[in-house]
Amino acid sequence: MSKKAVRDLGITYPVALDNDYALWRAFSNRYWPAHYFIDAKGQIRHHHFGEGGYAESEQVIRTLLAEAGASPDTTAQVQAAGVSAPADMRAVFSPETYLGHERASGNLNAEGLIADQPHRYTAPDLRLNEWALTGDWTVGAEAAQLTAPFGSVTMRFHARDLHLVLAPGAAPVPFTVTIDGQPPGADAGLDVDAAGRGIVTEDRLYQLYRAKGPVTDHLFEIRFDAPGVQAFAFTFG
Repeated sequence: MSKKAVRDLGITYPVALDNDYALWRAFSNRYWPAHYFIDAKGQIRHHHFGEGGYAESEQVIRTLLAEAGASPDTTAQVQAAGVSAPADMRAVFSPETYLGHERASGNLNAEGLIADQPHRYTAPDLRLNEWALTGDWTVGAEAAQLTAPFGSVTMRFHARDLHLVLAPGAAPVPFTVTIDGQPPGADAGLDVDAAGRGIVTEDRLYQLYRAKGPVTDHLFEIRFDAPGVQAFAFTFG
């Protein structure tokens, strides 16, 4: 899957994987994305956490390249679209939110998250940046996995874009998204239609909502028709 993602994004340079979080822990990192800028001598010269700061980051890279004897003579021109489009950080009031019990925050199920055991959850009313499970789920360290049909995840959020990292399990899993109890219509993300329907077919980030008008608080729900799906993390843009 990592090879496919690199190919789909058109990346031609080497990409290091940190599946065991060795680098993550070595840096005592708590953020994603987290950018560490290392010079030719192996010294960390700058860092940036979260989205944004792109012009500053490029200038740091150009400075370090020049120090190392390279002469970059043009500024990179990035034309990103879809889920790669720049986030509207002025409108993002919701943080990246993990659904696995190891790094979860903001969960409002009455019993909390029952680690590594099947459990039937019921969702309460939610305030901004709170989320909950409904139905039969097993919550692992990194993801919540649905163990019976028609479970859902709800979250109250404030952002232009809502994404959710999903994996299908043994077979593709159809789902339906609602915003404030209604189909998303014109505000459907790239991975759903106007009625809110979509299918989890592979392990990746799915764009489920993109506001076309003013950005306000909304109640998001995704309901899965079949078991097996894994939900990892919400991200916002």
